[in-house]
Amino acid sequence: MQPDLTEAPTLQDILAARTRIAPHIRRTPILHADRIAPAAGCRLYLKPETLQVTGAFKLRGALNTALQLSPEQIARGFISSSSGNHAQGLSYAARMLGTKVLLVLPVGTPALKVENTRALGAEVILFDGDNAARWREVYRIAAENGYEVIHGFEDPRVMAGQGTIGCEILEDLPEVETVLVPLGGGGLISGVATAIKALRPKVRVVGCEPALTPKYHRSRAEGRRVSLPLRDTIADGLRISVPGRNPWPIIERHVDEIVLVGEEDIVAGMKALASDAKLIAEPAAAIAIGALLGGAVSVRPDETVCAILTGGNWGLADLARVFGASGPGS
Repeated sequence: MQPDLTEAPTLQDILAARTRIAPHIRRTPILHADRIAPAAGCRLYLKPETLQVTGAFKLRGALNTALQLSPEQIARGFISSSSGNHAQGLSYAARMLGTKVLLVLPVGTPALKVENTRALGAEVILFDGDNAARWREVYRIAAENGYEVIHGFEDPRVMAGQGTIGCEILEDLPEVETVLVPLGGGGLISGVATAIKALRPKVRVVGCEPALTPKYHRSRAEGRRVSLPLRDTIADGLRISVPGRNPWPIIERHVDEIVLVGEEDIVAGMKALASDAKLIAEPAAAIAIGALLGGAVSVRPDETVCAILTGGNWGLADLARVFGASGPGS
C-alpha cells in the first residue's frame, strides 16, 4: 500500500515556480550525447544543470522558496544544511535578496563547495555529526536567531522549483521515453516526477541511487521508510541514510523504478561525460550515466532517454584523483 502524501507540490505549483524563477536562472539546454549513446545502449540526451548559474540544479528550488517569503521573513535571514549545492543555491538567493544566510555543512563537504558558499557571502559552520544531529543544530540556531529554515528536499516549494526541470525536458525533448534522475534526499525526483506524470504519464521516471546508500531502494522493498547506516560514497551529494519524509510518498506514487549504481560505474559515468560530452560532472551528477553504462537500468537501442546532470561543483584536485594522471579517457 502506498503511503499517504504529507506535503507535496502540485503541477500548478511547478508551473508557478517556472514563472517566478525564470528571470533569475539559466534554462539549461538538452544535449544529444551521441558519442556516449552506443555504450549506453539507447538514444541518449543530457540535461546539464552543471551549466546552471551556481553550477547545480539546487538554485531553482532555493530561489522558488525564497521568492515566496514575506519581507519580514527575508529580513530575518535564512539557514539550512546541505552537502554543498543547496548551500550555494540558497546563498545566491540570499545575496540577491540582500539578506544573511548561515549554512551548517558536514565536515566532509568538498572544499570547492565550501569555498563557493562563502564566496557568495554566507556564514558556514562545519559540523561533525550525522544528518539528524546536523539538522537538530540547524533548528536550534534558527530558534535562537529567528532565521527562516529552508530545507533542501523536504520543503514542497523547493520540490516545485526542481520540478521545473521536468517541464523543460518535456518541452525541449517531446519524444522522451525515459528520464533518469539522481536520487539523494528526494527533492529533485519528487518535483520532476510530479511534473512528468501530470503532463506525460507514460514517460518512465527512474531514480538512480548509490549502491552504498540504498535508502529509497531498500525502503521500497520493505514498504516503509527505513534508516540505514551512513556509508561513504564518492557521490557525496547523494549520501543520505533515510528517505525524506515528504519526498517518500511522492516517489512511491510517481517514480517507476529505483536502481542501484556501484562506485566504479559512477566514476565511469564521470569519465564518459568528460571525454565524450566535454562536460565536468560531480559524481552525484554522473550516476545516471553510470547506471546506463553498468546495465543497472534496462533500455532499448531505439529508446529516447534523458539523463539529468545535477551539478558540476567538484574541485580540480578531486577530479585529478579520480581520473588519474592520464586523464578522463583512461
